[in-house]
Amino acid sequence: MSFSSLGLSEPLLKAVAAQAYTQPYPIQKEAIPAVLIGSDVLGIARTGSGKTAAFVLPILERLQTEHAIRNRYVRVLVLVPTRELAVQVGDVFKTFGSSLPRRVKSLAVYGGVSINPQMMQLQGTQVLVATPGRLLDLVNSKAVHLSEVETLVLDEADKMLNLGFKEEMDKIFSLLPAKRQNILFSATLGQDVENIREVLLHDPVKIEVKEESLNPDQIKQVAYHVGADRKGPFLRYLLKQGNMQQVLVFVSSTKRADNVTDKLKKNGIEAVAMHSKKSQGGRTEALRKFKNGSIRVLVATDIASRGIDIEALPYVINYDLPRSPKDYVHRIGRTGRAAAEGEAISLISPEEEHHFKVIQKKMGRRVSVVETDDIELKGY
Repeated sequence: MSFSSLGLSEPLLKAVAAQAYTQPYPIQKEAIPAVLIGSDVLGIARTGSGKTAAFVLPILERLQTEHAIRNRYVRVLVLVPTRELAVQVGDVFKTFGSSLPRRVKSLAVYGGVSINPQMMQLQGTQVLVATPGRLLDLVNSKAVHLSEVETLVLDEADKMLNLGFKEEMDKIFSLLPAKRQNILFSATLGQDVENIREVLLHDPVKIEVKEESLNPDQIKQVAYHVGADRKGPFLRYLLKQGNMQQVLVFVSSTKRADNVTDKLKKNGIEAVAMHSKKSQGGRTEALRKFKNGSIRVLVATDIASRGIDIEALPYVINYDLPRSPKDYVHRIGRTGRAAAEGEAISLISPEEEHHFKVIQKKMGRRVSVVETDDIELKGY
């Protein structure tokens, strides 16, 4: 199946081709036609499954129809859990919308930066991508109105609920018109998401993209037994000995992210930390440099990593193990995307051995563990 069979117009098909998209992902095959005809949609699919384009493309198509709307009354609202994801989704709207015959103005708004420029940029905006807290700030300032929203998208609904946005989301829902199209995407369908689904969606088209494996074949996994005091030198040893480029390193805390980054830089390895205590400008710049290859290593916490979506990312390293097996799968899933090969490496201290066994059991796949006691790390 090709994109041309999904009901998209020629300008959008050209935009898709310009981004080197050849065939639609499973979520796109089912979601694009459903969104085009105005149906409510419930999509259950992990990050990296192509879901952003699955709603961006048909929404842009629908916005090509003439429709007078008052200034500061947006037609499409996309709610996301983090600043990084807001920027990422906003960029996708801009990328695909840039060559359309009818201009569609989109804007991403989020906290952590001055609200005044965002208030000014809302002039003429049709598509608003927002984190819940900043959206309510803008509504309270009368910079934007939601009473004429035609399409509501909840992207990564499970993460929004996990991050404690339910109260803000309920306030936003109360400001929306009763008649509208609703699109809900989530990696999982827990009880909280199910509750929102029952309130929000009307006879939805349900799309569930099951992962063929929690542990895709194209991701090579390996783990190393490393004492906690040797993790830093061993990380630098791996990077230098393997001449590894574009490496995403996951750590457990903001303090750890800063410490690991400082040590890497002192040893001549270009690295930058990305976590919730960094300014929005700093986080955006860090991600930009990592994507374009000017920074070799990005050291991130789990929350800050939302929105890091890089095709053909070759390496993910778990400096610290995540709390849950699901988070582990989410981390390693940042590599090995779109049939590209990737490698996921975990550094396992003695204290983490039992937890790693639990992760492997939940995945249903064993990961080979290499001993490192005989590796000389002096000088690293």
